[in-house]
Formats: sequence, structure tokens, C-alpha cells
Amino acid sequence: QDSHEPDPVAEFDESAVVSANETIEEIVTAPAEQDIVIGDVIMSPVLFGILIKEAEQHIATLEKELDGVTISPGLPIAHDFMRAAHTLCGISHTTGFPAIAELGHALELWLQEQLEHPQPFVEKQIKVMSDSITGLKKMVKSVSELKQPKPAKQLIRSLQAMLKKAVAERDARNEKESREAKTLEETQAKALQQSLAAEKVQDTIAETAVETVLPTEQPQPGEAVLTTAKADPGERRVIHDDIDEQLLPIFLEEAQELFPEIGGLLRDWRGNHADEKISLSLQRALHTLKGSSRMAGAMRLGELTHNMEDKLITAIESGSLPATIFDELETEFDRLGDSLERLKRGEESVPEMAEEMLQQSGADDATSVGMAFGDFEQAAQKSLLRVRADVIDRLVNEAGEVSIARSRIEGEMQGFKQSLLDLTENVIRLRNQLREVEIQAESQMQSRLTLIQDEDTNTFDPLEFDRFTRFQELTRMMAESVNDVSTVQQNLLKNLDETEAALLQQARMNRELQQELMHIRMVPLNSLTERLYRIVRQTAKELGKKVNLDIRGANVELDRSVLEKMTAPFEHLLRNAIAHGLEDKETRIAAGKQEIGEIQLDVRQAGNEIILKFSDDGAGIDLEAIKRKAQQLGMLDGGVELNDVQLMELIFSSGFSTAQEVTQVAGRGIGMDVVRSEVAELGGRIELSSERGKGTVFTIYLPLTLAVTQSVLIHAGAGLFAIPSSMVEQVQELKTKALADIYEKREVEWMGNHYPFYYLPRLLGDEAQQPLAKTYNSILLLRSGTQRVAIHVDELVGNREIVVKNIGPQLARVSGIAGATVLGNGRVVLILNPVQLGHREVMPVIAAKVKSNNVAEEKPSSVPLIMVVDDSLTVRKITSRLLSREGYQVITAKDGVEALQELQDNMPSVMLVDIEMPRMDGFELTRNVRGDAKTAHIPIIMITSRTAEKHRNYAKELGVDVYLGKPYQEEELLGHINNFIKAGAKLH
Repeated sequence: QDSHEPDPVAEFDESAVVSANETIEEIVTAPAEQDIVIGDVIMSPVLFGILIKEAEQHIATLEKELDGVTISPGLPIAHDFMRAAHTLCGISHTTGFPAIAELGHALELWLQEQLEHPQPFVEKQIKVMSDSITGLKKMVKSVSELKQPKPAKQLIRSLQAMLKKAVAERDARNEKESREAKTLEETQAKALQQSLAAEKVQDTIAETAVETVLPTEQPQPGEAVLTTAKADPGERRVIHDDIDEQLLPIFLEEAQELFPEIGGLLRDWRGNHADEKISLSLQRALHTLKGSSRMAGAMRLGELTHNMEDKLITAIESGSLPATIFDELETEFDRLGDSLERLKRGEESVPEMAEEMLQQSGADDATSVGMAFGDFEQAAQKSLLRVRADVIDRLVNEAGEVSIARSRIEGEMQGFKQSLLDLTENVIRLRNQLREVEIQAESQMQSRLTLIQDEDTNTFDPLEFDRFTRFQELTRMMAESVNDVSTVQQNLLKNLDETEAALLQQARMNRELQQELMHIRMVPLNSLTERLYRIVRQTAKELGKKVNLDIRGANVELDRSVLEKMTAPFEHLLRNAIAHGLEDKETRIAAGKQEIGEIQLDVRQAGNEIILKFSDDGAGIDLEAIKRKAQQLGMLDGGVELNDVQLMELIFSSGFSTAQEVTQVAGRGIGMDVVRSEVAELGGRIELSSERGKGTVFTIYLPLTLAVTQSVLIHAGAGLFAIPSSMVEQVQELKTKALADIYEKREVEWMGNHYPFYYLPRLLGDEAQQPLAKTYNSILLLRSGTQRVAIHVDELVGNREIVVKNIGPQLARVSGIAGATVLGNGRVVLILNPVQLGHREVMPVIAAKVKSNNVAEEKPSSVPLIMVVDDSLTVRKITSRLLSREGYQVITAKDGVEALQELQDNMPSVMLVDIEMPRMDGFELTRNVRGDAKTAHIPIIMITSRTAEKHRNYAKELGVDVYLGKPYQEEELLGHINNFIKAGAKLH
């Protein structure tokens, strides 16, 4: 079979079955009919229905795509156009209709040529395509009328002629482009040998080719005013951008790779200018960028690149490389960066530049355009899929929703598992109780037989009587029922294990999917490095300093949104280092330092964090200047002494600056506070260290991604909150006395650091909620940058991997709220930053002089603890819910042994005890409680179904305070508990 022929069987199996599901369903359910005969073709009604249905769908696709070509003949065709013809041809071959297959195949070959090598359609070509599709439609209609269609030989010949002509024209274009590329190489080689002559030729062409305007005229928006090397000083040339909207995104994607490559090669060549390999690579990269930009219509960028390339070639050919040539090339490179940034932002208007602009090589235009087209054609053939960033974000969000749904199922499974474990215990207890009933029944039966034998041994033989009464039958049926329940319970446990394994596998797959999607969002830092280099060069030039920036770890990847939000803070830190940190030339030489200042950026990944360290070898932070400025601004009293860390914290205050004069770089009083707020908004932190005369180090900790993070879930008051795990330095479990001591000191000390202490609901504005005094109380020591706080929470739920949700503009700027998440049960939980909450009113360094007089003494409240001891799960749950609803703390035990174990760690205010329990009943438990001096004072309320007087009397003898029968009255029970608690409070 010809390689261009479709595989009809594969096409039929792949598309016909998929596209005709509804038709199959309708025909299969219909009553059986006779085979359909069309000429030599015999087929079943099912196959015939599928064929007609799918053929009509493909005809509709062809007509739809033809309408698009008719409206926009200059646009490339869609793949669906060619695929519809291909599939129609395949199913026609399969079912025995060669006339449709031949015409469809000819149309397919023509459309495939247009798809692979797009060219604008002419009217005649559209007419032939329209006639061919109409012919196919008539052929399909003939088949539907049970007629064999007639061949369309004339249409096939027309399509074949069009295809042959298109291939010939394409070959001619390729040959022409090859000649142009060869001519370009010869021209460049000649230019290298005769640079002076080439320059004269270029100047002559430029003088004759430029469009001149009078000096009094002003350039229009979107134009760049240029002057040539040999042109009359009164003449100016206007460069127009003619952006191709279709090619621009492709060009920007290519430029995103070429621009950093040029910057790196330029720095390498400056360090090793004798290496010809580096200089040739630099020329090649510049030439590619120039041709590509001109192809995309970015003519100004192309001229800027050409000017830089021309300077580079001239410098290499001259044989001498003065130091100024590198500065000039870097200046030209910065202009490239500015122009590229404007293109990315969609800004086509270019401001007029006061300095001399660019030189134009008219002879180079045609060949560079030809070469650029080859570059673009090669780039377009790469197997790449361009996806919009918002689509990726939406996919990551959907993956997060899948995680939330899975966690909800996981939570339900945990509840199901716990219920099954409770069922297991109840089945075991029921089996033991039934065994006791069976023993009692057997005993009764034996005694009855003995009695019958004694009373009437002569009249009846015991074997003549039915030995089993209805009672014995019921015990045996109950035993069988218990065994059946046990079997069902065992099957449920088995199914539960398999479901948990499936959930575990799904969790693993979901995690891999999330990681892959987040990896798509990740971008290397080196996509930003050229911008940082440019900022350093421009700032150093403005301030008259010499600075070298060294970036290490630029290949480390981080979330695209994180990098976008941190671009401005990074730039500010670099400007700050040059303006405030690095000394001028004379000062550095006098201090024994190198003339060129050094700024270093180290980037590395540590776990789920990206660590960026900005360091310089400047003068360091002047703490005395900070102190004087703070006193001038009224931020610090003269008598307050602060350590170095507290003084350095002041630079993060809004409006604070030690600059002596206001410039474009420094002295405006904004910057570091914004840097900290931006870092904190991303859930990161910033640290500062400095040594006078040696330099300053800013260390920024950022999350690896904003989509998924690890957090600690906590209960505080009536709310459930999440705290980023990266902030937690230590978790402490303290007993009541130790907690009370901390409440008095209002501070926690750990590892030599001091943590201001808060009860978390107070930071959230809840003054009514009182902290609970439990046996063990959770304290979290948190850190963000150099700031620390300790918080008391009511309950520590545990660590969770959560999906971070966008909280919207309403809450985005609220201090202390880092985001939100949705738990598996659908509950929305805020992600808090308690460090910000603890420092939002006054900075910790200024808090030393502020003492609040209106804060009441806060001590943990003693919420009564009630112990419920009962072997019935239902009773334990109902009683626990009742007591919890009334504000009591509740602990439970299922028998006396477990209750005694709980009493080792917890001292309840009241005990609620049942009588009949396994291992140790209520009477024995009461005897043990009253026999221990530590627990003898605990009031005991016995709740049981045994209400006989002898049980009541026995309970009172053992020391039971209240004896209630089941079911109990809730008001009566709560009244007794309240009386016991009040009486205990009076005693204390």
C-alpha cells in the first residue's frame, strides 16, 4: 500500500466507533433486519448506519473549514481539515466505495501540503476545494440512497495539478533561499577581508536608502529617530516597527533564550577576549536575534542588535580591544534589554533618544531576512507546545481540587474504619454474652431432664421428649446470627484494606501529577539574571561606581508567580547595596579594598524553600546613623537602649531612610518595608546581618511554590486555622503550672531567644474566649525573619499538605492572613501568620518603651473535666456530645481497667460510671477509686439499667454519690454535675 494512503481499518476502528456511539446504541437496540446491498457491497444495517452517520459528520467538518478558508485565505488551515478528508477516505476504502475514497485521498494530499507548507490560497484553489467537497457530499448522499457513487475524475485531476504546482513552487523557494544563504556567507567573508571598503559601501547604501525628514519634524509614535555615520547631520532616519502579531509570540519565546545567552557570552568574552570561539558564538547569537526580530517586525530591536553586532565585528577586526569597548557593548546590550521589555509589555511607541542612535547596513537587509526566515522555520518545526500561563494555573488548581476531594474520601474512610473497629469490639462482646446465655440454657435443660426423670420414670422415656425448648432454639439462632454479623464485619475489614490501598495509590498518582504540573510552573532564576545585571550596570553608572555582580545557582527553579512578584524587591536590594552599601572609589582604596565593588547573589534550594542570599563587601550598616535617624523621626526615645539586631530592624520601617539627599536611587524613604511586605505576602521571610566595614547580607527565604504547602492545623477558640510549617521552630507540651508561669512572664525563652507570648484568639481580636487548662497544653514557637512569637493554642490537630487558595483582593492586604485552604470536608480554613499579628501594632524594637495598662491579667481557665466510663459505644458518644455541648471537657473509657489508666494522667471533676463492663465492672472500679487517696474525693455518678434496691444499697456502701437509671434525664444529670463542680470550687 502506498505510504500516503491512509490505514482504513485503523481509521475506522479509531474514529467511526468513537464518533457514532449514539448511532450504534440506536441500531443495536433495533430489531434485526436483512443485509443492505449496494452494487457489489453487502453490509449489515448496523455498519451501514455507522458509515452514513460518520461520513455526514466529516462532510460537515470539511464545509466548516472551507468557510474559514474562504473568509481568511491568508491564514493557515487547521489540522481537522486534512483529518476529515483522511478519515472519509479510510472508511470509504474499508466499506467498498472507491469513488469516495479516491476523491477524498486527492483532497487529503492537497490539504496535507497546505498544512505542512502553508501559503495563501488563491480564488481558483478555493473553487476546486469547494467543488471537491460538494462532490463528496453528493457521493455520500448516493450511498445513503443505496446507490453506488460515480467517480469524479476531473476533480481528482484538478487537485493533483494544484498539488504538483505547489510542490514545484516550494522547491523553487527553497533553492532561492539556499542561494541567498550562500550569498550571505560570501558577503560576510568578503566583509571580514575588506572591512573599510564594506563600510563605505554600507554608508553609501544607507545614505541613498534612508527616509529623511526635516530637523524640525517630530517622530510619530512607534518610530525611532536614527542618524547614520556618514549622513548629513541635519538628516534623521525614522525606523518603523511593523509587528507581526502571529510571529511576535514565537520571536519573544526565542528571544527569551537568546538574550541571556548573549549576556553570558558578553561577560565570558570580557573575561577572556582572546578566545575566538566565544567571539564567534557571540556574533552568531547577535546575528540570529537580529534576523528574528526583523522577521517579527521589531525593526528597532533589529537595528539595535545590528549596531551592537557591527561594533563587535569592528572591534575584533581592528586587532585591539580597548577597555571602553566592553562598556559600550554593555550599553548597547542594555538598550536591547529595554527594547525587548517594551515588546513583552506590548508597548510599541519608542521615546526619542538624545544620543546618536544606530547605523544601518542596507546591503545586509535582504540576506539577514532570508537567514532569519530559515531560523524561524527551524524553530517552528520543534516539537513544542505553547500553553498559556493561566491555563497551567487552572490545571494546578484543578489538581488541588482533586486532592481536596481525595482527602475528604480519606476522612470518611477513617471514620468508617473507626466504626468497624467499634463494631469488632461489639461483636466480640456480643459473642461472649451469647456464650453465657447458651451456658445458662444448657444448665436449665439439664436440670429439666433430671426433674422429669425423678417425677415419672415409668411413664416416659426422656429420649421421647424434645430436649430443646424454644429458648434453646433462639440461643442457637442468635449464635448463627452473630457468626453472620462477624462474617460481614470481616468482609468489610477486607474491603476497607483494599480501599485504603487504592486510596494510597491514588494519592501517590495525584502527588506525582501535582509535582509535574508545578514543575511546568517552575522557571529558572537565570530568566531574570540579565535584568539584574542591567540594573547593577545602570545604577553603578548613575552613581559613578564600579560594581561587579556575581550570581551563583542561577539554574535553581522556583514558581513563576513567586519570581514575578519578587522581581521588584530583588532590584531594590541591588540598588540599595550600590547606593548605601558600596563605598566610592577613593574610600575603598583607602580602606585597602579593590576598586570594583563586589555584590554576590547565592541561590539554593533547601527542602520546600528557596534561599537567596544578597551580600556585598561594602561599608556595612551604620548603626549609629540608624539610631540618630530613628530619634529624629520620633520612633525611639533617647533613653531606650537597643541591641544591634533591633536597630537593624528599623530599616524595615515605612518612611525610614538614612540617605542624606533624595535621588532617583535612594533617599525617598520607601523600599525595605515594601520588600519585607512582599516577602511576607508570599509566605517567606527576610533576615539581615551586617559587619561594619566588611559588608551586609540579606537572606530571603521563599516557598518553592505557592500552590501546595505544608502547614500545621490548630484549634484556637472556636476556629480552625493553618500555620505554615516553615515558620514553626518548636512545639512544646506544657503542664498547667508551667503554662501559668508563662502567662505571668508573657514570654518564652528557648535556645537563647526570647519569644513574646500570646494566646492566639487575642491576636485575632477575640477577648471573650478563655484559654483551656488541660493536662498538656500546646505552645508553638514561631519565627519569621528575625521576628519571633510564641502562641498558645487549644488543640494541635497535626501537619497537613494543603492546597493554597486565592483569598481575593479584600483579604490580600490584611495583616496576618497568608492565604486560605479548603479541607476535605469542605471547611474553609485561613492560613495565618501569627508573627505578623503579634507585631502589627508596634514593632518589637519599639515595644520596649510601650506598656499597655488596659490588658487584663490573663490566666488559663479551668474547664471541668468529666470522665464517662461505659462499655456501650452509643452511650459514650451520646453522653460525650451532651457534656461537650454544655462546655465541659470529656474523656471516655470503655471499662474499669481503661478508666484507672486514664486516672494516672487526668484528674476529672466528676466520673460517670456504668455497672456491667468487661474486665472490671463499675462496683470494682468504685472500690479502687475510693481506695486511692489521690482519687477518693472524685464524685461518682453511677448510671445503669440495674435499678433494684439491692444494687442501689450496695453502690452507696461503696461510696457512689448519685445512682441514676437508664435512660437518664439530661437536666437531672447536668444538675448533679453542676452541684458537684460548684462544691469542689468552694473547697478550693
